[in-house]
Amino acid sequence: MIRLYDTARQEVVPFEPAGRTVTMYTCGITPYAASHMGHAAAYVTYDILERRLRDLGHATQLVRNVTDVDDDILRKARELGVYYLDLAAEETARFDADMSALGLLQPFSTPRATSAIHDILGFIGMVLDRGNAYQSQGGVYFSVASFDRYGQVSHLPREEMLRLAAEHGGNPDDPAKRDPLDFVLWQPSAPDEPSWPSMWGPGRPGWHIECSALALRELGTTIDLHGGGADLIFPHHESEAAQSEAATGQPFVRHWLHQGMVRLGGEKMSKSLGNLVFVSDLVKEWEPMAVRLAILANHYRDSWDWNDDLLPAALERLERWRAAGEGDGGLDAVRAALDDDLDAPGALAAADEAAGRGQGVSAAATLLGADLAS
Repeated sequence: MIRLYDTARQEVVPFEPAGRTVTMYTCGITPYAASHMGHAAAYVTYDILERRLRDLGHATQLVRNVTDVDDDILRKARELGVYYLDLAAEETARFDADMSALGLLQPFSTPRATSAIHDILGFIGMVLDRGNAYQSQGGVYFSVASFDRYGQVSHLPREEMLRLAAEHGGNPDDPAKRDPLDFVLWQPSAPDEPSWPSMWGPGRPGWHIECSALALRELGTTIDLHGGGADLIFPHHESEAAQSEAATGQPFVRHWLHQGMVRLGGEKMSKSLGNLVFVSDLVKEWEPMAVRLAILANHYRDSWDWNDDLLPAALERLERWRAAGEGDGGLDAVRAALDDDLDAPGALAAADEAAGRGQGVSAAATLLGADLAS
């Protein structure tokens, strides 16, 4: 049995999906710039989990959305003077190529937020009907006071929630809100922004509602596992859980799994800071499988610093594994490491040890998504 850290329960627990087909949702990119190592680390983590689940005999359905309409992409499209969906298409294609180079399995689906406007409108109607949302100044807001489990994912004090909401564009000072922590489900569009008709007036969806609507449409009411980077725990995943459970009356997620942050020079790698290492640049200069192994040398829950020494060490490891040849050496130890909260560094060490004994480790490498033939 796989044991994984659950963010909401704040401990390592057995991962217990509802059935043989495991449903997984991971928050995808907002496609307004190239994918960086922070993105890659998160998606490689979910990829090795999916590979181990298949190895255990499960079928998997992993949904990774594309947020092709939100404040960030509209702001960037405005700066560049391009249509926002053209920008989204270009950057999504680049992201797909990057993830393919790193050997990721193809997702079950990659739905776009703009494909779900009808679903989003219906979802908002459900939340309003249950008394968990209200209309104000042309928008619709979720009322956190109406949902007593708000905080079930992040366990943060209110003061910290307010700080993070402001940091992530939640605008706690919005005068249309009853409570500074209330969040937008539907908002009026600016004159140069896309707009859709609704019974509350023309506008566009809020950030959090997009993922809830897509998850419900693609995977059903309750998902086995949901995740993304740790920076999404609040407000995004907290708000997703609240509005989803308010709408359906059922648990939204059985297990929350979050990836630690990748830093550069001691600061979190992010588009807003501009301290990015792009996947597309790395795979031009280094073997993509070496980039993948450099990521896996760090435990998914740890935050870690990217530096220039990681790739030479990863390439050396890759060559040692190739030299060891075909075989299933170290496979059981690699499986055991992955079952222990996705201990990828332990799995790499187990394959290293087997290769050092002269055993082929191709099967172990395959389980870790490292194609030794490429």
